[in-house]
Amino acid sequence: QTQLVESGGGLVQPGGSLRLSCVTSGFAIYAIAWFRQAPGKEREGISCITYGGGRTNYADSVKGRFTISRDNAKNTVYLQMNSLEPEDTAVYYCAATHRIIDVRHMCLRDDGMDYWGKGTLVTVSS
Repeated sequence: QTQLVESGGGLVQPGGSLRLSCVTSGFAIYAIAWFRQAPGKEREGISCITYGGGRTNYADSVKGRFTISRDNAKNTVYLQMNSLEPEDTAVYYCAATHRIIDVRHMCLRDDGMDYWGKGTLVTVSS
């Protein structure tokens, strides 16, 4: 059974950086994605990566500030978040799918993913 465990959240000042980690267990994962949900808002897909080819996709809201990467040997996907803003405050979730999906159109959608972690809270505040 595929399981996902996020870590690395916390409190950071505006302009600061954090790196989130998602450790995966299970087999034949095709893609991993990061989503976030801010208070009172819908969940938003922000970045994804394929395990094999390393193809990536980013939401416009984080493009140029966040970087997703993977370490297959450690079964871990990272989200490096730079230039954080108060609007980035949210619970960040790691998600995965075994299905071969279209990275451009499905990777940042809830229905593109099948397994979810419990989330880690990121708070950007001075």
